[in-house]
Formats: sequence, structure tokens, C-alpha cells
Amino acid sequence: MFNPILNTDSYKTSHFVQYPPQTSRVFAYAESRGGRYDETLFFGLQAILKAEFGRPITRRDVDEAQDLLRDHGVPFNTRGWDLLLHRHDGRLPLEIRAVPEGTVVPTHNVLMTVVNTDPDFAWLPSYVETALLRIWYPVTVATISWQVRQIIRDALVETADDPEAELPFKLHDFGARGVSSEQSAALGGLAHLVNFKGTDTLSAIVAGRRLYNEPMAGFSIPAAEHSTITSWGRDGEAEAYANMIARFGKPGALFAVVSDSYDLYNAVEHLWGEQLRQKVIDSGATLVVRPDSGDPVSVVAKTMALLGERFGTDRNSKGYKVLRNVRVIQGDGVNPESIAAILARITAEGFSASNIAFGMGGALLQRVDRDTQGFAYKASAAEVAGTWRDVFKDPVTDHQKKSKRGLLGLVADARHGFATAPLGADFAPVDGGTNLLRPVWRDGKLLVDDSLAMIRERAASFSLPTAALA
Repeated sequence: MFNPILNTDSYKTSHFVQYPPQTSRVFAYAESRGGRYDETLFFGLQAILKAEFGRPITRRDVDEAQDLLRDHGVPFNTRGWDLLLHRHDGRLPLEIRAVPEGTVVPTHNVLMTVVNTDPDFAWLPSYVETALLRIWYPVTVATISWQVRQIIRDALVETADDPEAELPFKLHDFGARGVSSEQSAALGGLAHLVNFKGTDTLSAIVAGRRLYNEPMAGFSIPAAEHSTITSWGRDGEAEAYANMIARFGKPGALFAVVSDSYDLYNAVEHLWGEQLRQKVIDSGATLVVRPDSGDPVSVVAKTMALLGERFGTDRNSKGYKVLRNVRVIQGDGVNPESIAAILARITAEGFSASNIAFGMGGALLQRVDRDTQGFAYKASAAEVAGTWRDVFKDPVTDHQKKSKRGLLGLVADARHGFATAPLGADFAPVDGGTNLLRPVWRDGKLLVDDSLAMIRERAASFSLPTAALA
């Protein structure tokens, strides 16, 4: 079991003696300072609090940290951690406020604030920065997923009969094997499931149950990989495909088959489209063909055209072609830009976005970092000798790193939906209104335990650019 005291940066262990004398409270905030996208979808704080803040610190933790940090060469706040054990039974005397998870907020706004509730622990809000700032990861994944949702939704609205029914299964998480740890797979995979319901990341399903009260956060279908096809030999390719129909081809079912092990276009045109065509139709299932190599835009377009020729199409109410008995899933080279390009190509050629789903791996869960959305956690105010003073930096060498100052909250704003606002000493907005950052944690207790279903509703309510705060 990890030691919460050591879940920080080494240099922070010396900060308890660096604040001015008589410092009784420190107020800190987290924000996205801007990056790839102009909005962020807030998600993951509840998971971090449950997983990393819920267990009280013990005497064993204190002793271990003291020994390790002494040998490591940095100070240890023996008095502070002993006081935490005796006065607070090992629970952190902090109040954490945050915007409700699932809320989409323009960048450069405060998303979360932290302040100590015991004047002897003014050093603590900064000490927990390392653990809390890792919120950047689920927020960034959720944001990318949400942005892709907008791209796909727009295409479905234009070309599909029932956009809202189809949308939840149009982006599938293929990223479990491409992340640095199972913890990343769980948290990042669950962040994606705020926006969609398709995933092959089982760790995310477990996380949904344990951390967000969701019995089943996502779904998958039977699918082939190259080894299950190529193990039949090149001459047995058609047999391998026929086996998939026999095993999974039930009325109303879906199953996916990677079809580019040798010659994708031959497989689509002749094996699926001629030799096995009637078996696919008679099965009553939907075959999902997966190309897995080449230029995603041109390969998907040609695959769809060949399937249309062999299986036929119907015109939907918006005049776009919908494949009979088959669909396509593209899981290679998938990112927000290629998704937009693929959708633009196939719809320009008269095919509905109903015909395709996407599988996104590294670009969803791993090809991100803290700078993708410019996340920062900074102290902005300190109470010294009973008076609050602003705490901020403004480097002359880089004004982009200027931090916010004072006690801060988030309020509704008619123009942008949200705005960061100054708070008074009573933690209420100076100019009136309500601080939308609600208390989620206080003195070792979780105050809000949202379900994934509730978070999904919030995120979906922000689907349109004109959506206002509900």
C-alpha cells in the first residue's frame, strides 16, 4: 500500500518552514491555462480523492516517511505529521471545492480550489499539489473525447436518421495496451466513457464500479485480431472469416473482423462480398469490417464503396446511403483530425456517418501531457497574522506564466458561460452571485459522490456551442 505522505515532490517537504511567520491559511487553485482546445471537460477528481485521499495517514506512514526523507536529504515536518495523527486521526484538514464533474468550462478559469481548515496546517494545500494536479490527465482525456464527440455528432446530425441513438457507440477506446500503467488505463478509459459507451479497456469498467457507482460503464462486441485470422494460413483466410460468422453471427448481433491481414480489398470485394456474402446476410448479424493499415481516409472510403457495391445500400431520410448488413470500424491512425477527414470524405461521397465507428488508442489515452491543456496548480492567497494577502507570480521573462491572485471562485457568466471571480474573506463572490465551485471534500470526508450517469448528463448538456449553464 502506498504512503500518502510520500505522494509529493521532494522539495515540498521543506516548505513548512518557508512561509511567513503567523501564516494560518493558504488558498490554492487549479486551472487549464489554455492549450489544444478552448474548453475543458472537468472529470476525475472524485476518483483521485477516493483512491488517494480516503485512507487516513498512520503512524507507520509517518515513521516510514521520516526515515526515507532523512536518508533522501530533505527535511521532514515531524511536528506537523504528528499533530495530524493526534488532532485529526490522520485525516487531512483541507476543504476542496470544484466545479461539478462533467461540466465543460472555458480555459483560463478556476476549476478547483484548496484551503486548509486548521491554522496549523497552512503548508498542506501546497504539499498535496502533486497528487491533486494529476487531475490534468482525466480532464485532458475527457476533453479530447468530448471534442471528438462534437465532430461525430455534427456528421450524424447531417447524415443520420437517429443521431442521438447512434452517437454513444461511435468512438471506441482501444487504448489500454498503449498507456503507462493500469491506473492510467482505468482513469483515462473512464474519462472517455463520460462521452461514449464503447470500450475495450476493462480497467475502466472496474473503475466505474468502484469510483463512480456505475455497474456497467461501457460495452464491447466479439472481434478478431490478426493472429486469430492468420493462424488459419493465407489459404484459409475465407475459412477464418466463415468461422467468425459461425461463432458470432446471430440475429441482431454485431461482430468485428480485421480484414487487412493480406489484401484488404480482395477480402472485402471477393471473400466477404462474394464467397461469404450470403452467409453474412443469412446470419441476421451485422458484420463490422476493420481495415488496419494504409492511409485512413482513402482506405475507409474505398472499403465503404466496395461494401456498398457488394452488399447494397439504402437511402435514409436525409438522402445518404446506409450499408446493408455491414459496417466499418477504423482503428488505425485515428485521432481527432483523421476522424474529421474520414467523415468529410465519406459524407461527400454520399455515405451516412451511420456506416462507421472509430477505435482510438494512443491518441486518446497516452498522447497527452500536462501541457496539452496547460494545467497549473498555484497558491493565490495566504492569511498572515489574520489578514489575507494576494500570492502570485508574474515572470518578466514569460508573462504567459502569470498566475491568478487572491481568493477565487467560479460564477455564471452570460457571455462565456463561466467566469473566474474574486471572493471575499467569507468565500462568497465579491460582486454577488454564487460560487459554482462546490465543496467536495472537507477534513477527510468526501462530500459529493456523483454517479457516472449524472456526470454523463452534465457533459451531454454542453454538446452544443450555444448550450448555457443549466
